[in-house]
Amino acid sequence: MTVTREAPTGRTARTSSLVLTPAVVAHRGASGHRPEHTLEAYRTAIRMGVDDIELDLVSTRDGVLVARHDLELSTTTDVADRPDLAHLRRTLTVDGVAQRGWFVQDLTLAELKTLATRERMPGTRPGNTLYDGAEGVPTLTEVLAMVGAESARRGRAVGVLLELKHALHHDRIGLPLDVPLMRDLARHGLDHPWARVTLMSFETTILRRLAARTRLPVVQLLESAHRHPADLLAAGDTRTYGDLLTPDGLAWVDEYADGIGPHKSLVLPRDGAGAIGAPSALVGDAHRRGLTVHVWTVRGENRFLPTNLRRGDAPDALGDMLAEVGALLAAGVDGVITDHPEAALAALRTVTGTALHRRTLTS
Repeated sequence: MTVTREAPTGRTARTSSLVLTPAVVAHRGASGHRPEHTLEAYRTAIRMGVDDIELDLVSTRDGVLVARHDLELSTTTDVADRPDLAHLRRTLTVDGVAQRGWFVQDLTLAELKTLATRERMPGTRPGNTLYDGAEGVPTLTEVLAMVGAESARRGRAVGVLLELKHALHHDRIGLPLDVPLMRDLARHGLDHPWARVTLMSFETTILRRLAARTRLPVVQLLESAHRHPADLLAAGDTRTYGDLLTPDGLAWVDEYADGIGPHKSLVLPRDGAGAIGAPSALVGDAHRRGLTVHVWTVRGENRFLPTNLRRGDAPDALGDMLAEVGALLAAGVDGVITDHPEAALAALRTVTGTALHRRTLTS
């Protein structure tokens, strides 16, 4: 499709997407409304009408995949309040960064299931703290079962984007993520190319390994241009994410991946004052290779928005996220990964001028 949108600079941008209607993807569920990576966060996003939910996967000590963004647990659970688990607190270095706390890899699933989840950013999202302690940490198979049930109940297929976190680290400790991943997908009948499942990582090795054993779509996530993929750096390969954005880099990514997932600033660069204007050439470059583009992460609060789209001075007040989504759609992206799916859906309806009849919007 082709979308036309008045860009923040005042000019009209017109760029084609590879998909009929760009997807709205709920980042860790509807994280702007519920604590992230809880079943209720995912269900809330599905009720809002998202196309897909996104979840991050790490492994327990006994090799079970669970939905957590971080290996360290104290930010999003009550583990620090558990004296019976105090002996598990330690310092762990992951991808060259040392951190002290409690780590998923040190707990069995049974131990992890005794923890209660909580809001990651209580100061920014105090409303979410009302749900602290209401749920535990879900496993991948529990999430897949819930998505299957919600899809059947609503009469529309909801997709899942699965991000494999710290894959090299998991390989080194004998807990490779792809083994339980493919086992869980097969158990739910989702290991075929028509399944609504996409596999993602910031690391290239795990994606190349998966591309050789599955026909599910593979997406190479891309961080800030100066940073290095952890697996490449560990192998003595000095290429940065910026190198992967070049024509030669995209050609290499195209050998194993079906799409890229760049940070939104790689599509809408910010100037010295933090404002966005004209988009970069990345979307067009990727599309010429046949690579889809899903950008992350769009959040509604001022602190996360470009300076020219903020409203007022309060950093945690909601700004003009609709304009940022509109600018990304105008740049031709194929999907927007967001904490506030209801605002992204509203922006998409405005841009496309359609009712998006395939979605069921219910409260």
